[in-house]
Amino acid sequence: MVRESERSTLSGWLVFWFLLVWFLFLPYVAVRGFMAQDFWVGGVCVFAFLVVGACFGGLFIVNPNQAQVLQLFGAYAGTVKVPGLRWANPFFAKRSVSQRVRNFESSRLKVNDKDGNPIEIAAVVVWKVVDTAEAVFEVDDYENYVKVQTESAVRNLATRYPYDSHQEHLMSLLGATAEVAADLKREIQDRLARAGVEVIEARISHLAYASEIAAAMLRRQQAGAIIAARQKIVEGAVGMVEMALDMLAKSEKVQLDEERKAAMVSNLLVVLCADREVQPVVNTGTLYP
Repeated sequence: MVRESERSTLSGWLVFWFLLVWFLFLPYVAVRGFMAQDFWVGGVCVFAFLVVGACFGGLFIVNPNQAQVLQLFGAYAGTVKVPGLRWANPFFAKRSVSQRVRNFESSRLKVNDKDGNPIEIAAVVVWKVVDTAEAVFEVDDYENYVKVQTESAVRNLATRYPYDSHQEHLMSLLGATAEVAADLKREIQDRLARAGVEVIEARISHLAYASEIAAAMLRRQQAGAIIAARQKIVEGAVGMVEMALDMLAKSEKVQLDEERKAAMVSNLLVVLCADREVQPVVNTGTLYP
């Protein structure tokens, strides 16, 4: 693998003024040489003038948070990161690589989740290039590589988690957003490490059931939520009934036989578990017939 190595270059302004002086001075000397019929001096000045003109091709600009990757006849020659006007060998081929933080949002992908339900999912990835040599030489087009590998990672992620789960110990795409985001970032980073790219953040930006089953899954989701809520209500009601019976037994103010306890439990459960207000019935008679 080609690793990044930073290359030192000359200040472009210093070289520019040096070359400019010679660029203006050499034609004058060449003309004087030809006028004096000193063709050797004139010829040398013309050659030197052409060399100075070619040296101007070694000037290049490095913008902040950008780098210039240098190649000499196909071989990697180093990366220049010092911003400003710089000068290097004019035979160097130069390629600009941005090291700024960039955002990428994947397209909405239709995949099946862990339960086999078709869903639509998309993700936002914040990334930047940290190794310019790997970005340029290890992959053909690192920007397209980031796009393709991100969508592949999102597809793979969706198959490992269900869309939603009412069980607390099971993670889902909808419920465990932080854990899913961390897993997505880790998988994308593993895929993009070869391209010299660092993933700063990755999160799901769109998550929904596919249109063909959205209505049916909404009803299923609502039914599951109702069942889960009813389960919590029943658990709480049973606990309250047990507490009431224990308090009555400890106070010893009211003595209830097993039949009356059963009736009391039944009435309390009806009151506590009902989904609407219960109409009270006042007993004006005695406790026992």
